[in-house]
Amino acid sequence: MMGLNDVHFINLSLVSELQVKKEVTSIPEIPQSLNLQRINSRIRNQVDEKKRLLTSMSSSVTPEGQRLFVTIGKTIKDIRWRNTDIVVWDQQVGCVVITPPYQLEDIQGNSNSMEYSYIRKVVEKHMKDTTLNSSQNQQVIQHNSNSQ
Repeated sequence: MMGLNDVHFINLSLVSELQVKKEVTSIPEIPQSLNLQRINSRIRNQVDEKKRLLTSMSSSVTPEGQRLFVTIGKTIKDIRWRNTDIVVWDQQVGCVVITPPYQLEDIQGNSNSMEYSYIRKVVEKHMKDTTLNSSQNQQVIQHNSNSQ
């Protein structure tokens, strides 16, 4: 079902026959004006986010560290690299640092703080998801090799 403002482009050089079923007689509504300030703001935010993600990939760390950085960075904007360490909430009292190889025991900070607890939960979930994905991928590989 097509909506009122759906537009479809067709390459007429590939059309062999055209039949008009109904001629439009009413004047279409004037489209709403675009909020350019809002669009520019969204573009700027997206560019900033992509730059931030790019910096996570340009660091000389393991792919696992990069994936963890991206995972944390999805919810926390105050995250950066300090050499190979992931530093979260650096300007706050609850600063949390994750050192290689980026496991639960590599999380440093005030273990009684809410910030530390939150980062620990994020790392736990990331590790669980990573383990689950790798085991599912292994099952697919084994299934595919057994099928051949």
